[in-house]
Amino acid sequence: MIEKNFITSGRNTIIHKIKKFDLIIINGDKPVVIVSHRGIGIYKGEIPSKRSIAKKAYQDIVDVTAVEVFGEEKTLLFVQALDGVEYKIDYSKEGTGNFIKIHQTHYI
Repeated sequence: MIEKNFITSGRNTIIHKIKKFDLIIINGDKPVVIVSHRGIGIYKGEIPSKRSIAKKAYQDIVDVTAVEVFGEEKTLLFVQALDGVEYKIDYSKEGTGNFIKIHQTHYI
């Protein structure tokens, strides 16, 4: 089995596991989010066309709609980052200050 840089929990939580890799979260045609060991934000770069290209850039592509992740687009997504903070990504509020918010600090 291939070691992944993240695990899923419940129906809408992604847990970042490995500090060396950044997660690029794709959720349909909604804004792309990047999770690094320093925090989270909107990804403005070009999305790698292949996982092998992403791996060379120390990134991992997480497609929320893929069957091995959640299998459908999500309106609300929780991300536990390596900075000890759980973030709430509310896609119904994209373009506002409430799109990415801290949900819980120091969940560890």
